Amino acid sequence: MVAALIPSALIMSAIVAARYLLTSGGFAWATHRLRPGLYHGLGQQIGREIGWSLAAALIYGVPAGVVAWGWQAHGWTRIYSDVHAWSLWYLPISVLLYLAAHDSWFYWTHRWMHRPGPFRILHAVHHASRPPTAWAAMSFHPWEALTGAIVIPLLVFVIPIHVAALGVVLTIMTVMGVSNHMGWEMFPRFIVHGPLGKWLITASHHQRHHDLYKCNYGLYFRFWDRLCGTDRGLGSFKGETA
Repeated sequence: MVAALIPSALIMSAIVAARYLLTSGGFAWATHRLRPGLYHGLGQQIGREIGWSLAAALIYGVPAGVVAWGWQAHGWTRIYSDVHAWSLWYLPISVLLYLAAHDSWFYWTHRWMHRPGPFRILHAVHHASRPPTAWAAMSFHPWEALTGAIVIPLLVFVIPIHVAALGVVLTIMTVMGVSNHMGWEMFPRFIVHGPLGKWLITASHHQRHHDLYKCNYGLYFRFWDRLCGTDRGLGSFKGETA
């Protein structure tokens, strides 16, 4: 069993690392093209972000490898590949269920990590990026990485999801994680400042978290922030206004 798990975990770690390098690299390239000079002078910081992120990728790969092996070899999970196993209307519902569950876990663990003790031990690594860049999305202390790495692997044992829908969840998680840290807003103003923006988190909302620390803890949605009184609105970027 262990002999089978190790290769699976290593393969998944390599996939997570490649996904990080391609996505963060792509957004960093876009930043260079669209916001030239934004990351000027941040070379050493970016190097640290990449180092922490690759270490986090190894941690993310372990539970993902267990899930992949358990699903393929033993059918342990509730991941399904037959699109007709559940009604077609359930496909988008399952994506929303996963995002809502992940967002809830992230909000409360993130808020807990901003308490003095956990912050010093776990979360200070992430906030050492001042300002954060597209490379900072996975720049976590290993213990913080572990809190994030277990969420989706646990959910696949509880909530049924088609393998393609799971791919959508992972894509949204990756893109929002990177885009929320890149130092500029890629979504148009009518979304960010419109009705949709009142509930969805984009870079402008997460930037305020990195500016003020004690607010805007969510990942995808502003629901928990608004409910718990921790929403402080939108931040602004260099040369831009909120």
